[in-house]
Amino acid sequence: MDSELKEEIPVHEEFILCGGAETQVLKCGPWTDLFHDQSVRRPKLLIFIIPGECKSLDSNAQEIKDIYGLNGQIEHKLAFLRTHVPKDMKLVLIGHSIGSYFTLQMLKRVPELPVIRAFLLFPTIERMSESPNGRIATPLLCWFRYVLYVTGYLLLKPCPETIKSLLIRRGLQVMNLENEFSPLNILEPFCLANAAYLGGQEMMEVVKRDDETIKEHLCKLTFYYGTIDPWCPKEYYEDIKKDFPEGDIRLCEKNIPHAFITHFNQEMADMIADSLKDDLSKM
Repeated sequence: MDSELKEEIPVHEEFILCGGAETQVLKCGPWTDLFHDQSVRRPKLLIFIIPGECKSLDSNAQEIKDIYGLNGQIEHKLAFLRTHVPKDMKLVLIGHSIGSYFTLQMLKRVPELPVIRAFLLFPTIERMSESPNGRIATPLLCWFRYVLYVTGYLLLKPCPETIKSLLIRRGLQVMNLENEFSPLNILEPFCLANAAYLGGQEMMEVVKRDDETIKEHLCKLTFYYGTIDPWCPKEYYEDIKKDFPEGDIRLCEKNIPHAFITHFNQEMADMIADSLKDDLSKM
């Protein structure tokens, strides 16, 4: 975007109960409640970002069955839209990694969602266990998951919060990242166990590409594959490009890695903003 168009956008953090689990939500913009805010600040469009790792924060998750599993996480995102977003509000979905799989499943289960565009970034939507990283992750997450649980519990449970905070801050500094909100929960044994549990299901269940859903919603989908992505290698791009030659399926030319948020977030944001210009001009 042009520098003169850039402005400071307010960001605030909330914790809400969604589907029976306490959920962290980051809201960008001068609004807090889409249902009750009828002022000029109320947006006409919501950009709903579904990251690669979606973890709820507590264990009181009884409303959605198996909320920390693959199906539960999809229902969790749909529950948020049902309870916090008006039905007539236009949506842009942005899914990264397994969030791309969630996005396709959301469109499949609720095809009437008013989605004008969905971006699937470095999409892990097929053959996860066959990918270079998947061949390493599958035995760890599926066969040795309980060893990871016990190790994480023994190492992290007695660790003081000050030490955890220091480790996280040091890690962010090494990666040259700024952190506006506290990510302390990422070193909690419970959260690590949830991530391993979800990862194991991903390896076992994300196998066949959902061509039927892709075909039905192709006109609103944008796929963005990497050239150096060990989770969805270039051959996955070539296969889907061959099967859907008319689709908006792109291959990154900048060697941006799968975990782009660490150093290439601005490049990805600019790409999405440029791609949305035509859609937004029609609103």
